Amino acid sequence: MNGTALIHSIIDGILTGSVYALMATGLTLIFGVMNIINVAQGIFVILGAYLSYALSVHFGIDLFVGLAITIPTLFLVGIVVERVFLSRIKGPEKVVMSILVTYAISLVIEGILNMVFSVNYVELQAWYVDRSVRVFGYWLPYIYLLGFALAVVLLGALYFMLYRTRFGASVRASLADQTSAALVGINVKNVSTICFGIGIAVTAAGGMIYGATNAFNASSSYDLISRLLVIIVLGGMGSIGGALAAGVFMITVEDMVSVIWGPVWSSLTFFLILVIILSVRPQGIFGKLEARLA
Repeated sequence: MNGTALIHSIIDGILTGSVYALMATGLTLIFGVMNIINVAQGIFVILGAYLSYALSVHFGIDLFVGLAITIPTLFLVGIVVERVFLSRIKGPEKVVMSILVTYAISLVIEGILNMVFSVNYVELQAWYVDRSVRVFGYWLPYIYLLGFALAVVLLGALYFMLYRTRFGASVRASLADQTSAALVGINVKNVSTICFGIGIAVTAAGGMIYGATNAFNASSSYDLISRLLVIIVLGGMGSIGGALAAGVFMITVEDMVSVIWGPVWSSLTFFLILVIILSVRPQGIFGKLEARLA
């Protein structure tokens, strides 16, 4: 085994894992506030990638500049989806029904993307996608470094919103107990709608980075959602800190296994770790049995 390759895989895993952590944070925020499992998160990531592709190819807009368009666009899409479809789901079967509804939404978006862009794989292009910079003796792709920086900025903004703003206090109150939050005057319905919009908005950034580092089509969403669900389950359903830690941890381990034993084993290890940890700690690494947010 090449020690340099192993260290490089760890660095790549941390850089890439931060982007997965960002996407998983949106997913776990939606679950924590709304008690909804959004299995359409994967297709929204791919939608974000295709929006960046369209802006780049047809309008010549830089991938990162295009986020000023795609992030607000997907935020509004999330608002509409929540108001039209998900706000109507109530009662004890809410979690199960949310899976069915969001899966149906995923299929519809996948079909539309296939009609508009075809089933052929595409990849985002920019000058920084294929270039690398030497850092402490290791060649690191610009897109990985820029993606990591973007994830840190957006996660920092999310943290500031949750813990330093009045709206964030409303979100945390809704996460803890929706009934009590409503009794003190918080409009839980509006909080839920905005949180769903935020959870979808972050997929624009994740989709852009994903599309710049992987060839993709609409069907790529299935691999994405499986990974994101593993991350939030492992980190603890509803635990934002857990999603961050699990995202970086799982992608790093996957990259290390790919170097040590080969790519064939990397995906298997991803799910094997989930089974082992949940057999010892069913609530996940950071999850709590008595609460949905850690």
